[in-house]
Amino acid sequence: MKLWRLTRAPFVALDGKGAELHGARYAPSGQPVVSLASEAGLAVLVALRYQPQNLQGIPDDFVLGWTEVDEKPLRVPDPDEATIRAFVGEWFESRRSLTCAIRSKVLPEADVIYLNPHHPLAARVAPLTCRPFSFAECLHRPPMLDSFRA
Repeated sequence: MKLWRLTRAPFVALDGKGAELHGARYAPSGQPVVSLASEAGLAVLVALRYQPQNLQGIPDDFVLGWTEVDEKPLRVPDPDEATIRAFVGEWFESRRSLTCAIRSKVLPEADVIYLNPHHPLAARVAPLTCRPFSFAECLHRPPMLDSFRA
Protein backbone atom coordinates (compact mmCIF):
# COMPACT_ATOMS: atom_id res chain seq x y z
CA MET A 1 0.00 0.00 0.00
CA LYS A 2 1.39 3.39 -0.99
CA LEU A 3 1.18 5.99 1.79
CA TRP A 4 1.61 9.74 1.35
CA ARG A 5 2.87 12.57 3.52
CA LEU A 6 3.19 16.31 2.92
CA THR A 7 5.68 17.80 5.33
CA ARG A 8 8.58 20.20 5.54
CA ALA A 9 11.91 18.78 4.41
CA PRO A 10 13.52 18.75 7.87
CA PHE A 11 10.70 16.51 9.16
CA VAL A 12 10.59 13.66 6.62
CA ALA A 13 11.84 11.04 9.10
CA LEU A 14 9.18 8.45 9.93
CA ASP A 15 9.98 8.61 13.64
CA GLY A 16 6.84 10.30 14.98
CA LYS A 17 8.80 13.00 16.82
CA GLY A 18 6.43 15.76 15.68
CA ALA A 19 3.39 14.07 17.19
CA GLU A 20 5.36 13.17 20.29
CA LEU A 21 6.24 16.85 20.84
CA HIS A 22 3.11 18.58 19.53
CA GLY A 23 0.37 15.95 19.57
CA ALA A 24 -1.76 14.38 16.88
CA ARG A 25 -5.50 14.56 16.43
CA TYR A 26 -6.30 11.05 17.67
CA ALA A 27 -3.06 9.77 19.20
CA PRO A 28 -2.35 9.82 22.93
CA SER A 29 -0.40 12.86 24.08
CA GLY A 30 3.36 12.38 24.12
CA GLN A 31 3.30 9.32 21.85
CA PRO A 32 5.33 9.19 18.65
CA VAL A 33 3.07 8.38 15.72
CA VAL A 34 3.47 9.12 12.02
CA SER A 35 0.47 10.57 10.19
CA LEU A 36 0.21 9.54 6.55
CA ALA A 37 -2.59 9.49 3.98
CA SER A 38 -3.99 6.86 1.66
CA GLU A 39 -4.08 9.42 -1.18
CA ALA A 40 -1.69 12.20 -2.18
CA GLY A 41 -4.57 14.68 -2.43
CA LEU A 42 -5.62 13.97 1.13
CA ALA A 43 -2.08 14.62 2.36
CA VAL A 44 -2.23 18.04 0.65
CA LEU A 45 -5.70 18.88 2.01
CA VAL A 46 -4.78 17.94 5.58
CA ALA A 47 -1.57 19.99 5.48
CA LEU A 48 -3.43 22.94 3.94
CA ARG A 49 -5.78 23.05 6.95
CA TYR A 50 -2.81 24.01 9.14
CA GLN A 51 -1.53 26.84 6.93
CA PRO A 52 -2.44 30.53 7.29
CA GLN A 53 -5.62 31.37 5.39
CA ASN A 54 -3.88 34.02 3.28
CA LEU A 55 -0.93 31.63 2.67
CA GLN A 56 1.54 34.39 3.56
CA GLY A 57 4.77 33.32 5.20
CA ILE A 58 4.45 29.61 4.42
CA PRO A 59 7.90 28.01 4.39
CA ASP A 60 9.19 27.03 0.97
CA ASP A 61 10.68 23.70 2.03
CA PHE A 62 7.61 21.46 1.79
CA VAL A 63 7.96 18.07 0.16
CA LEU A 64 5.36 15.53 -0.92
CA GLY A 65 6.61 12.06 -0.17
CA TRP A 66 5.48 8.48 -0.30
CA THR A 67 6.49 5.12 1.06
CA GLU A 68 5.03 1.64 0.80
CA VAL A 69 4.01 -0.91 3.39
CA ASP A 70 2.94 -4.48 2.74
CA GLU A 71 0.55 -4.70 5.66
CA LYS A 72 -3.13 -3.84 5.42
CA PRO A 73 -4.00 -1.22 8.06
CA LEU A 74 -6.22 -2.09 10.98
CA ARG A 75 -9.56 -0.28 10.47
CA VAL A 76 -10.47 2.12 13.31
CA PRO A 77 -14.20 2.32 14.14
CA ASP A 78 -15.40 5.91 13.85
CA PRO A 79 -18.75 6.50 15.53
CA ASP A 80 -17.28 9.49 17.39
CA GLU A 81 -13.93 11.10 18.22
CA ALA A 82 -13.78 9.67 21.76
CA THR A 83 -14.11 6.13 20.38
CA ILE A 84 -11.43 6.80 17.78
CA ARG A 85 -9.02 8.18 20.39
CA ALA A 86 -9.62 5.24 22.75
CA PHE A 87 -9.11 2.73 19.92
CA VAL A 88 -5.92 4.44 18.72
CA GLY A 89 -4.55 4.55 22.26
CA GLU A 90 -5.10 0.82 22.68
CA TRP A 91 -3.71 0.13 19.19
CA PHE A 92 -0.58 2.11 19.96
CA GLU A 93 0.06 0.37 23.27
CA SER A 94 -0.69 -3.15 22.01
CA ARG A 95 1.49 -2.79 18.87
CA ARG A 96 -0.86 -5.29 17.22
CA SER A 97 -0.31 -3.81 13.78
CA LEU A 98 2.12 -1.44 12.11
CA THR A 99 -0.63 0.84 10.79
CA CYS A 100 -4.23 1.77 11.44
CA ALA A 101 -6.67 3.52 9.11
CA ILE A 102 -8.99 6.32 10.24
CA ARG A 103 -11.66 7.60 7.85
CA SER A 104 -10.73 11.17 6.97
CA LYS A 105 -13.00 13.98 8.14
CA VAL A 106 -11.61 16.15 5.32
CA LEU A 107 -12.16 13.61 2.53
CA PRO A 108 -14.26 10.66 3.79
CA GLU A 109 -13.42 8.59 0.70
CA ALA A 110 -9.81 8.37 1.90
CA ASP A 111 -8.02 7.46 5.12
CA VAL A 112 -5.57 9.01 7.50
CA ILE A 113 -3.06 6.26 8.21
CA TYR A 114 -1.21 6.19 11.50
CA LEU A 115 2.10 4.35 11.57
CA ASN A 116 3.45 3.20 14.94
CA PRO A 117 7.24 3.74 14.85
CA HIS A 118 7.58 1.45 17.92
CA HIS A 119 6.09 -1.53 16.09
CA PRO A 120 8.67 -4.24 15.22
CA LEU A 121 7.96 -3.87 11.48
CA ALA A 122 8.56 -0.10 11.49
CA ALA A 123 12.28 -0.61 10.87
CA ARG A 124 11.43 -2.19 7.49
CA VAL A 125 9.47 0.81 6.21
CA ALA A 126 11.46 2.63 3.54
CA PRO A 127 12.14 6.35 4.00
CA LEU A 128 9.92 8.72 2.07
CA THR A 129 10.61 9.24 -1.62
CA CYS A 130 10.09 13.00 -1.92
CA ARG A 131 9.65 15.76 -4.43
CA PRO A 132 9.44 19.50 -3.76
CA PHE A 133 5.93 20.83 -3.16
CA SER A 134 4.76 24.44 -3.41
CA PHE A 135 1.43 25.64 -2.06
CA ALA A 136 1.78 28.72 -4.30
CA GLU A 137 2.01 26.55 -7.42
CA CYS A 138 -0.67 24.13 -6.23
CA LEU A 139 -3.18 26.89 -5.48
CA HIS A 140 -2.27 29.21 -8.37
CA ARG A 141 -5.44 30.53 -9.99
CA PRO A 142 -5.39 30.03 -13.77
CA PRO A 143 -6.04 33.19 -15.86
CA MET A 144 -9.11 31.60 -17.45
CA LEU A 145 -10.98 32.02 -14.16
CA ASP A 146 -11.54 35.68 -14.97
CA SER A 147 -13.60 34.69 -18.03
CA PHE A 148 -15.91 32.57 -15.84
CA ARG A 149 -16.84 35.61 -13.75
CA ALA A 150 -17.99 37.71 -16.70
